[in-house]
Amino acid sequence: MSNISADLIKQLRSITGVGMSKCKEALSASSGNLEEAVHYLRKKGMASAAKKEGRETKEGVVVSAETDTHVALLEVNAETDFVVKNERFQAFAKDLVEQIATSKPSSIDAFLQETYAKDTSLTIDAYRNLVIQSLGENIQLKRLELIEKKKDLSIGIYSHMGGKILAAVAIQGSASQQDLAKQVAMHVAAYSPDFLQPSDVPESIQEKEKEIARAQMQGKPDHIIDKILTGKMKAFYDENCLVSQPFVKDSSKSVQEFVAAEGKKEGQTLQVSSFWCWKIGS
Repeated sequence: MSNISADLIKQLRSITGVGMSKCKEALSASSGNLEEAVHYLRKKGMASAAKKEGRETKEGVVVSAETDTHVALLEVNAETDFVVKNERFQAFAKDLVEQIATSKPSSIDAFLQETYAKDTSLTIDAYRNLVIQSLGENIQLKRLELIEKKKDLSIGIYSHMGGKILAAVAIQGSASQQDLAKQVAMHVAAYSPDFLQPSDVPESIQEKEKEIARAQMQGKPDHIIDKILTGKMKAFYDENCLVSQPFVKDSSKSVQEFVAAEGKKEGQTLQVSSFWCWKIGS
């Protein structure tokens, strides 16, 4: 069918995001029926996406969204930074994380099988395949997290480098300290702690650090070794544990000391209870 109007092609393109030539092909194959043309492209999109599934996805974005009850985090990956910066990719990531915050799926696999809220004829996976068809790259959902809001919890989010790094921090003791939690999230993005507090460091890692320290002190008296070992482990905790790290905005205080001091100004007892730090490629 050759008499496909330009307006109809543009309409199909606005619905699917697929290139003009593919839209014309779909409309021709569907005798100008818009609904059938969308179905045609979806089937083609699924086929194209299958061919791209094996491609490596090293670039991406970490996005967040929140409702009255939850904060959602999602990492979406693509092959190139060029596609990640594309408006359609950015809108896709935003759509998905907003739905996660609302639907609260148990896993990536479960989420992919959900009905897409903005087009109930599609699953999330079918929507992903349409975007793959449109942008021409493999697109994968790597991980998601749901953080429950509680009456005595403040959650702060900090996004850096256009979403290549996203940090989230939860502070226990108040539901009105989001700004403080965001300040600590900025610290997390900058310092990348591995653990929340010293008690969270696995025994195997602590023993390895002690073994290395002892090897550096061979020949010294035991009482000297014990004293130096205590100092070296403190230095290890100060470098790797969030609450022990010198706070990025005031290095005279640890993160926990800073948080406690800020809480004291408001008559609140505050402590950092958890954190997340997601980086593309890690």
